[in-house]
Amino acid sequence: MAFAGWNYGDLFDAVARIVPSDHPALIHGDSITSWRAFDARTNNLARNLIGSGPVTGDKIAFYMRNHPAYLEGLAAAFKARLTHVNVNYRYVADEVHYIFENADAAIVLFAREFSPIVELIAPRLPGVRQWLIVEDGTDETTPAFARSFEDLAADGDGVPLNIPRSPDDMLFLYTGGTTGMPKGVMWRHDAHRRAMFNPALATRPPADLEDHLAIVRESGGVGPVNLPACPLMHGTGLFSAITSMIAGGTVVTLRSARFDAHELWTQVAAHKVTQILIVGDAFAKPMLRALDEAPDRHDISSVAVIRSSGVMWSQEVKQGLLRHMPKVSLADSLGSSEAVGYGLSLTTAGAVSGTAKFRLGANARVFTPEGREVVPGSGEAGLIARFDALPEGYYKDPVKTAATFRTIDGVRYAIPGDFCTLDADGAVTLIGRGSGCINTAGEKVFPEEVEEVLKLHPDIEDALVVGVPDETWGQSVTGVIELRDGAAFDEPKLRRHVRDHLAGYKTPKRLFAVPRMLRAPNGKADYKGALELALRELGVSG
Repeated sequence: MAFAGWNYGDLFDAVARIVPSDHPALIHGDSITSWRAFDARTNNLARNLIGSGPVTGDKIAFYMRNHPAYLEGLAAAFKARLTHVNVNYRYVADEVHYIFENADAAIVLFAREFSPIVELIAPRLPGVRQWLIVEDGTDETTPAFARSFEDLAADGDGVPLNIPRSPDDMLFLYTGGTTGMPKGVMWRHDAHRRAMFNPALATRPPADLEDHLAIVRESGGVGPVNLPACPLMHGTGLFSAITSMIAGGTVVTLRSARFDAHELWTQVAAHKVTQILIVGDAFAKPMLRALDEAPDRHDISSVAVIRSSGVMWSQEVKQGLLRHMPKVSLADSLGSSEAVGYGLSLTTAGAVSGTAKFRLGANARVFTPEGREVVPGSGEAGLIARFDALPEGYYKDPVKTAATFRTIDGVRYAIPGDFCTLDADGAVTLIGRGSGCINTAGEKVFPEEVEEVLKLHPDIEDALVVGVPDETWGQSVTGVIELRDGAAFDEPKLRRHVRDHLAGYKTPKRLFAVPRMLRAPNGKADYKGALELALRELGVSG
């Protein structure tokens, strides 16, 4: 029978049959879940979720930090043919409500720490039929309508469902990257799996399920030990965890709510981690500092690769890490929620690449905004684009789908808006987003959203928000405001106002008052002028 296409539920089922049953699947502090237990628990979850009424394609939202329950719930969703929806746990109540409502979530998995927000927004979400609470060690009160995630995972005989699945089953990844308000990028399982095949990072892509299992068997049925330092609710962490687990691997998650580099290196040593996933310098700099502070404290010899995606990873920090681990490969991936494999930069002790410089992927091209292909070596800036193995588009947003997923000369491309230049040798140098989107430590912030919240404050007449270059965060959210007549400038109070309405990473780290807002006579915002003003006030160069 011909291979119909990839389905992650089938992959999890098949791999569980060949991985040694006592091999760790998930590690979280002192908690270790074997592959035998992982398979049984996810089968129980899948069967119990289906038995409670969901139908194929129903959306299941994940509202938690990095935790074993995220990956157990994810595998169960794949097995039950439910559609994963990620939720940024940094969001405030209205933002969380937006995701649940926009996604048409039928089931929500949430960590106990978020019970107050869940209790607040649940009455406004009649479409959510099940709320499953995950124990995370906090002591928030359980909402009366919530069921125990653990009870569902433990209830059953652990036998696989043995149901037919489809390569057209869906995986959603919500992103604020190029879409204004967050939108769900709709990935078919088959397209997503094919998009993840990277010849630069793999021996060979498998042709079908049996070939995939043969590759896993060649490694003894044991895959990589993967540590996502970045959140699983972001594509960088989520996609790498999926890829590792369907190879029979192990995923190690950190317990601390805030990133702790010493905890990371301790876990690396304890569990012989081979892969670390980060989001640029925001993670790499504290990792390097921890090694510099105590170079002999941790055994880091097991690490083979550190991968990053989503934000700037500077060459200076890469070289610092290589001083401590000269045999490690540093893989800097250029991708987005809308597509992966635009470009890759590999740095080793013997091969150095520049900051923001990538080797163009085989299925990537560079076009001008008008759709003309950029000539290599011309110096002309263009938009990076990817064809083949693409998402279906944005959920419930055909207008933005048409704007991002464009057909040029009969070929469909994902063009999320990243500008770059293309060298004669095929290398691309990333310039940035033309939309003004601010990228702060991998989180995407649209200036207009923050501006509107600032202007809700009675003391503010007008506001502009820009991203100021920052060596730690990539860009720092910074606001320029015009006060209303008679109002006093109280920066901490105005920052608290934003924080009350939006996630913490969207709150401006600095605000500057001007007597008159920087706008052209036609009312258009002068973002260039606002950025120059902020840089002058901060005493830094652009």
